[in-house]
Order: sequence, then structure tokens, then C-alpha cells
Amino acid sequence: MNWRRLFPWLKRGPAHLATGQWGEAEAERLLRKKGLSLVGRRVRVDRDEIDLIMRAKQTLVFVEVKTRKSEDFGRPIESVNRAKRHRLSRAAVRYLKGLRAKPAYIRFDVVEVIGQPGAGAPRLVHIENAFALSSGYRLPW
Repeated sequence: MNWRRLFPWLKRGPAHLATGQWGEAEAERLLRKKGLSLVGRRVRVDRDEIDLIMRAKQTLVFVEVKTRKSEDFGRPIESVNRAKRHRLSRAAVRYLKGLRAKPAYIRFDVVEVIGQPGAGAPRLVHIENAFALSSGYRLPW
């Protein structure tokens, strides 16, 4: 069901979606400063989604962005649990199967964005190689 039809006065959408998109833009800005180039954002692979796909020389980087207003309820990295890592691995393998030129290396990064839009500069934490490819999945090459 489309929520815009139910609530037509909500033009922009729920606030949590705006915060998440803002966090992804901040994470992308951070990674570009570090020399990575953007391949795709919010890439849907079947029923899974990869927040950002970046390239660093020969490495394809799958990035999960976690945005929180504060650390009152724990660090954002804590929400990347075993099930989330499994879904990201599944999406990455399916994405790689569709590529013509296979990358030499892949890695999974997590970017924590702590803050909210309009409240000053957020705190950004980039965790490289945050986790490995889940067991049960093999690279298609």
C-alpha cells in the first residue's frame, strides 16, 4: 500500500527516510574525500539493497551506512548483525554475477553517521573491512 495516497499532506515522506538518505550522502562525501569513486547508490539486487558501491583502484567496496541521531541506544555498527551481514553478502554475490569485468578484490565497509540534518556537522566513522563474505557464499570467479 502506498502511504502517499493515505497521507497526501506528507509530501517529503517519513523523517527517518530523510535522515537515512542524508546519512548516505554524508558517507558518500567522506568516501570520495578518501579517494573512492562512486559506482552506485541504493542498488537493489532482488529483494536486498546495498547502500553504496564504491571503487578503490582494483577493489570493489560494498558499503553499509548506518545513521543514528545519537549513541544513546548504542553504536550504529551494532545493528549490522549476522543476518544483515548475510543479506549484504547475498546481494554482493548476486551483483558480482551480473558484472562483465570482475574486480580483483572486494570488501565490505560500514560507515557510521551520528547526527541529524540541520544540527551541524555529523560524526563519521569509516570501518574498513568491517566483515568478511558470509560463509556459504562463493565468489563467481
